[in-house]
Amino acid sequence: MQTDWREALLGDVAAELTVGHVGPMADEYVPVGIPFLRSQNIEPHRINTEDVKFISEEFHTRLRKSALRPGDVVIVRTGRPGAAAVIPPTLSPANCADLVIIHPGEKIDSRFLAYYINSVAAGHVDAHLVGAVQQHFNVESARQIRLRLPPLPEQRAIAHILGTLDDKIDLNRRMNETLEAMARAIFKCWFVDFDPVRAKAEGRQPEGMDAETAALFPDGFEDSALGKIPRGWRVGRVYEIADVIYGAPFSSKLFNSTGNGLPLIRIRDLATHRPEVFTSEEHPNGRVIRSGDVVVGMDGEFRIHHWRGEPALLNQRVCCFEPKPGVSRVFVSETISEPMAFFERSKTGTTVIHLGKADIDTFRVLVPSNEVQSAFAKLAEPLLEGRLAAAQESRTLAAIRDALLPKLLSGEIRVDSPVSPKENCK
Repeated sequence: MQTDWREALLGDVAAELTVGHVGPMADEYVPVGIPFLRSQNIEPHRINTEDVKFISEEFHTRLRKSALRPGDVVIVRTGRPGAAAVIPPTLSPANCADLVIIHPGEKIDSRFLAYYINSVAAGHVDAHLVGAVQQHFNVESARQIRLRLPPLPEQRAIAHILGTLDDKIDLNRRMNETLEAMARAIFKCWFVDFDPVRAKAEGRQPEGMDAETAALFPDGFEDSALGKIPRGWRVGRVYEIADVIYGAPFSSKLFNSTGNGLPLIRIRDLATHRPEVFTSEEHPNGRVIRSGDVVVGMDGEFRIHHWRGEPALLNQRVCCFEPKPGVSRVFVSETISEPMAFFERSKTGTTVIHLGKADIDTFRVLVPSNEVQSAFAKLAEPLLEGRLAAAQESRTLAAIRDALLPKLLSGEIRVDSPVSPKENCK
């Protein structure tokens, strides 16, 4: 037993616990303003600002109770109850809806608290969910979270160790966004805006392109079913650039979470790239998906993913677009993005929308020359490989963090508190 650790209720060590704004918001959002966080923006250990909303300065002032400060810890109440993260300095000012807001007291470190809630306190959260239709976690239950707290310097040391791993994971994520944007920019330049062709048609050298690559592009356009396209290129069916493999109907009776068999990719796993179930079934139409493969969910939303997880089987209602020889995986994913978006927009009805083979059969795509395809692959594939390598490193770092986390937070592994420069000189 760690004699210098103490037990306390969160409500006793927090300076304040409150809840984010609860009420209608549709008419309050503005294009630019104060960031307004919702449940979907809060993930364990990080704030996801990809779909953040904004409110006016005036509305933010009226919602003083739910205003956020850097260092506050927020907990999801509804949707993914218990997920906790620290508000970073980059979100100042900010506001929120339907989140538990913790203003930490002087004796608890913000990042240590967030790690504790995501790990040790998960059982408490699950045991205190309320609501018959949509379960949520309330403020009073948050006050009763029981903490085991080491001295503040050790809290900070623990948070530093775990935070260093998460900071590298976040750096990898941001690097991947950059690499993806670079590949997308090249694709748009070559195959959407046709910048090299336009330059040559105007008697100019294409910018940022060597003479050898520029020579692969034509110097004019011709009509096609897709409008004006570079001369000599053509419009074809999607099957000219990729084979489409459909997931097999694996029996749910053989699903398991114990690691028996191979992981199985279901639609819900595409966002996380981490299958939640395994199957021992040897289906005759089973297909193993590997890192970098282009996979698409066929129900609800038709988002395109380059698989970043471990090798796994493809379940029904998920399909894979396998590039033809010489065609880049990036070219395939970018090319099918518009047809996918078209069908997602055009599908109507009160139930979940579905994508079928008959829909994919209608895809018409631009087919450049083999030489241009090859040149694009030489640029795009290393960018994709860089993304995949960073994703693999992040998975390894996350596994290390998840293994260390309970041992550090329980005191099974002790860490020395950081010392000041003066103490080092003694």
